[in-house]
Amino acid sequence: MSVLKSYLQLTRPANIVTAIADILSGMTIAQFSFNTGSSYWLLLSTVGLYGGGVVMNDVFDAKLDAIERPERPIPSGRVPLSAAAFMGISLLLLGIISAGLFSLLSAEIASAVAVLALVYNRYAKHSAVFGPLTMGLCRGGNLLLGMSSVSTSLSEWGWLALVPIAYIGAITLISQDEVHGGKRRSLYIAASLYTSVHAIQFLVAANQGNGSMALLLIALHALLVGRPLWNAIQNPIGPNIGKAVKAGVLSLIVMNAAWCIAFGNWPVALGVLLLLPLSILLARAFAVT
Repeated sequence: MSVLKSYLQLTRPANIVTAIADILSGMTIAQFSFNTGSSYWLLLSTVGLYGGGVVMNDVFDAKLDAIERPERPIPSGRVPLSAAAFMGISLLLLGIISAGLFSLLSAEIASAVAVLALVYNRYAKHSAVFGPLTMGLCRGGNLLLGMSSVSTSLSEWGWLALVPIAYIGAITLISQDEVHGGKRRSLYIAASLYTSVHAIQFLVAANQGNGSMALLLIALHALLVGRPLWNAIQNPIGPNIGKAVKAGVLSLIVMNAAWCIAFGNWPVALGVLLLLPLSILLARAFAVT
């Protein structure tokens, strides 16, 4: 494996694509005008924040990965620990600075996301409660980062950040048992959280007069996350749980496209959906979890 690919593997490229989808859906909710090039600062910001966050995840997990996942870049020796740490912090700073080039509010949200990512990686990850909550807050903050493109939208629609908090909380809860297998209780909790997410999306879309259009994507998303989750419930072994986690992460793109439809923006919804094959392609070359 090339040195460049080893460094890229640390950033989880397929997952970064889903973070870009968060920003685009947040902008759509905020009714941002995509005619201005300034939106690229927020897209670059989320690349830095997500990439830096997952790199620091592997930095803090280096000793554990040496036992459980020795093939990963740091424990295998392909990427020195010090170089990975420098890369992770640099990416987080890139995320904050890029957001600041858009607005002060965006920089404040990006800073909060960066801090939450570090708190998750260093302290909260192994907690059954605070781990899912903290990771969910990171993704909710990412949606707010997109919505900060029109600051006044936060007072009206900022509560929608609770949806990715619940959704990512569910995925994080599942992923805690990915290596050794898990209990059905966590999987049932995740299923209930998924159902709540779909219900809220449909209600918001219906309130905006786009319920029937959004329902198609909501149903597709439910199918994409539901099938692997059901398989994991039937047989909660590590590989099945890993597939459920991977499906949950990649399907975020469909959930974000549903938000775009819910707020009546078909062109952006189509653009977001087109990110799905890219993410799937990257997932074949790089680890998602």
